[in-house]
Amino acid sequence: MYIQELSLRSYRNYDQLSLQFDDKINVIIGENAQGKTNLMEAIYVLAFTRSHRTPRDKELIQWDAEYGKIKGSIFKRNRRFPLEIVVSNKGKKVKFNHIEQKRLSDYIGALNVVMFAPEDLNLVKGSPQVRRRFIDMEIGQIQPAYIYHLGQYQKVLRQRNHLLKDLQRKRDADLTMLRVLTDQLIEHAATIVERRFRFLQLLREWATPIHEGISRKLEKLEIAYDASVKVSEAMDLETLKSTYQEKFESIESKEVERGTTLAGPHRDDLVFYVNGKDVQTYGSQGQQRTTALSLKLAEIELIHSEVGEYPILLLDDVLSELDDFRQSHLLHTIRGKVQTFVSTTSIDGIEHEALKEAEIFHVKEGTIDIQK
Repeated sequence: MYIQELSLRSYRNYDQLSLQFDDKINVIIGENAQGKTNLMEAIYVLAFTRSHRTPRDKELIQWDAEYGKIKGSIFKRNRRFPLEIVVSNKGKKVKFNHIEQKRLSDYIGALNVVMFAPEDLNLVKGSPQVRRRFIDMEIGQIQPAYIYHLGQYQKVLRQRNHLLKDLQRKRDADLTMLRVLTDQLIEHAATIVERRFRFLQLLREWATPIHEGISRKLEKLEIAYDASVKVSEAMDLETLKSTYQEKFESIESKEVERGTTLAGPHRDDLVFYVNGKDVQTYGSQGQQRTTALSLKLAEIELIHSEVGEYPILLLDDVLSELDDFRQSHLLHTIRGKVQTFVSTTSIDGIEHEALKEAEIFHVKEGTIDIQK
């Protein structure tokens, strides 16, 4: 899988741009605030229909434009097809192979992308929200129906929290509507957690040996799911539903008292252990970075095993954050099999054969020169 061509119109600081890419490694060089990360972001948005940098779509559009457009020509499963996203103040429109998709969940998964940026080094030591976003985005790529359940869960959660706020202010309130929303929430919560468990089983299969290789067999990585409800990977869907039902019945009065939903997938977390110790709490910075790198490399292999093709890899200003050994391990792993985009201020000091084969793009003030 690779992007053959990318076109932008009124996107961030790009008025109009059309580029063709090498199917191996493409290096985007430029000083800060020139547009290299905007280019990487555009590829990410083409895959996920949303930015990894901002939740506000209007920031993607040039300030004086009515809309921004991203078009990509993708080669996948031995055939070429186009993708298109138009972002405006009225919302988003997406097209797959020239056909508009009514639901974003029907579009996501057409292009598989793994992003590795400096903020991903915070995957281990950052907030639970960072880890939930990591797992949600990756499952969504290989199981687009997951995005539907996640969206429905978040919709019901907002309604339920709003109702709980109202109930908090009332005495002797009727709880009928709350219980209806609780039943709806449980339906989606059980499906989300079941699929998270299944994904983690696959992730462990790849991440554990990769981490062992990077650490020169000195460290063993384990990944655990830290749930807000006592559920386990051994439970089937119906058992998960009944477990959530019991939990919500037991905390109903407390939720009304506090005015918010106190349990569910939106409060769950991942925990990483190296040699039996929680890396977030007790791990060194090196161990935390090795864990983050292991997870990203595991993502690549996991998507390949599920989809049948390697995803596109975006390395956004991250190589300079890794030491020579981790840089070398990363570049050696992807060489020759993964179309990779590397953004950086300079490749000086990064010695690897893979970069000598790369196509170089120089970015300055929203214009790009290609070095052959």
